[in-house]
Amino acid sequence: MTTTPVANHPNIFTHRSPPSTSSSPALLFLNRTNFIPYFSTSKRNCVNCNGWRTRCSVAKDYTAPPSEVDGGGSGNHFSELDCVVVGGGISGLCIAKVISANYPNLMVTEARDRAGGNITTVERDGYLWEEGPNSFQPSDPMLTMAVDCGLKDDLVLGDPDAPRFVLWEGKLRPVPAKPTDLPFFDLMSIPGKLRAGFGAIGLRPSPPGYEESVEQFVRRNLGDEVFERLIEPFCSGVYAGDPSKLSMKAAFGKVWKLEQTGGSIIGGTFKAIKERSSTPKPPRDPRLPTPKGQTVGSFRKGLRMLPDAICARLGSKVKLSWKLSSITKSEKGGYRLIYETPEGVVSLQSRSIVMTIPSYVASNILRPLSVGAADALSSFYYPPVAAVTLSYPQEAIRDDRVVDGELKGFGQLHPRSQGVETLGTIYSSSLFPNRAPNGRVLLLNYIGGATNTEILSKTESQLVEAVDRDLRKMLIKPKAQDPLVTGVRVWPQAIPQFLVGHLDTLGTAKAALSNNGLDGLFLGGNYVSGVALGRCVEGAYEIASEVTGFLSQYAYK
Repeated sequence: MTTTPVANHPNIFTHRSPPSTSSSPALLFLNRTNFIPYFSTSKRNCVNCNGWRTRCSVAKDYTAPPSEVDGGGSGNHFSELDCVVVGGGISGLCIAKVISANYPNLMVTEARDRAGGNITTVERDGYLWEEGPNSFQPSDPMLTMAVDCGLKDDLVLGDPDAPRFVLWEGKLRPVPAKPTDLPFFDLMSIPGKLRAGFGAIGLRPSPPGYEESVEQFVRRNLGDEVFERLIEPFCSGVYAGDPSKLSMKAAFGKVWKLEQTGGSIIGGTFKAIKERSSTPKPPRDPRLPTPKGQTVGSFRKGLRMLPDAICARLGSKVKLSWKLSSITKSEKGGYRLIYETPEGVVSLQSRSIVMTIPSYVASNILRPLSVGAADALSSFYYPPVAAVTLSYPQEAIRDDRVVDGELKGFGQLHPRSQGVETLGTIYSSSLFPNRAPNGRVLLLNYIGGATNTEILSKTESQLVEAVDRDLRKMLIKPKAQDPLVTGVRVWPQAIPQFLVGHLDTLGTAKAALSNNGLDGLFLGGNYVSGVALGRCVEGAYEIASEVTGFLSQYAYK
């Protein structure tokens, strides 16, 4: 693999990779959730891409034996399947993996020539970095999927004590990691802390009679400082979104529900704790590791190990470079899917379908079946995001950011009010082992989002310059040497925005499918389950349960 000099930066190189996520809830968000956790599949190519591809080597294209060919008509025809999962991203692969335990007669189809969606791990010259999602919260569903795929020994977990920082008034300020830190951290003033505390126990304006944005909910419940210094940068770093437009109910439903059920955030928390303690928990799977504290996870060779492992288990059930042309209802029940494949036109017959492709792609395919569903799905917004991965020598880090001779921590978030363009930075080489050569620091930076769509008009060199300029304001010494650029990836349509009305619109799409008699056609993916990688895996179990429930009823019709 070659490196290409970036214009105006003779010492900078970029990898051109292929196109293919008990304290105050505000603080809990920053402690428990990773930055920019998941990206949706994009049909547009990265600018200046040289067309390099990573192919899942274990997922070979499948050719039907003669017994499976239905000799009628033109093209290739396969016997009836129980399920076709459209989209080979992490949602689709995990859904298929779960369903296949009971219904192995299924297929996963992916239009691109590799599985895994926008999970994009790159390894070169002693560096290993991510250009899509960067990590996951190690929930039990996520750990179960990893263990079931044989990756238990490859799991790597970040230091639960690694600090998170927020840029405020020119200084990177730590976010409290535990309740005992609350009185001492300097990100908020004493009046701001008091306002948040009183609001959390219910001394705040009552909920309005309409769906609130994240900004409206947080300002009303916890005050302006919590919003401006914690939640606004969090929304920028996780959703690449505008919190004045994001729906609290859709984007942060668990916290929204606390107020609904308990009359206040703290009241709802106590009620939830009481309900959990009164309900016996099923025994935890003894195979699962027990993470310590609030941390994030990955794998020894990066996130790509998960889709590769799932592909290895699904084998020939995964079809690459299969582009879905149309879906029609079959007269004998189920659905007929027509694909353009390297082997020609292929027709599939299936009892059920799960659409895990981006909503705007699903909209075009489903329009002949349901205009209402198509219109609803086409309304979801995906802003652009760029992932810029830079490496600096250890001595380039500012002295006040070095602890025991190293840069330590998870990363940093940047409020839009602080005069920097970069959304946030992850300390990749500090978070997980073996991500950079000795003496080097690897930083994954995100730029763009709903409030900065202008990145699409910038060159790779301009993106690098913007990120480097921002880092020198807070983390890198102003006169440090130019960075080594390991990767620049532009995602023109990155993360679906859970805007006010999102759940209603999603409900409209599902209802339209049902009203048009499209039983057995399911919607999945990050615009359904949530944008975090771990949430996509959790959602895969939920959707797989719906599909298996449908298939079990189908057998008796």
